[in-house]
Amino acid sequence: MTYDDGGVACTEDALVIRRYYFPFGDKRIPYTKIEQVQRRPMAGLTGQWRIWGSGDFRHWYNLDPGRPRKTVQFVIHTSGGRVLPVITPNDPDRVRSELTAHGVRVTTT
Repeated sequence: MTYDDGGVACTEDALVIRRYYFPFGDKRIPYTKIEQVQRRPMAGLTGQWRIWGSGDFRHWYNLDPGRPRKTVQFVIHTSGGRVLPVITPNDPDRVRSELTAHGVRVTTT
């Protein structure tokens, strides 16, 4: 079971966030390093208009020009991580299924 929408990929052993680092570097997070993932609704004041980067130095959004049309975000909590990666996959339900299949706890807020 794998998922790849060009911006987010779930591989056999890790979550890959594409276009995370400037200018186009990927971030690879092994599932064993993910403590939990929060699935949250997204609106104008909660990241929907953030195309890339951070507004609060705590949450980091990868480059996603399609984010303004999306309504769901996943906040990734990793062991030892101060900055929380945030992803907005094209198919949130499928990503949730992939993460839980790899033993990652996904909560909804």
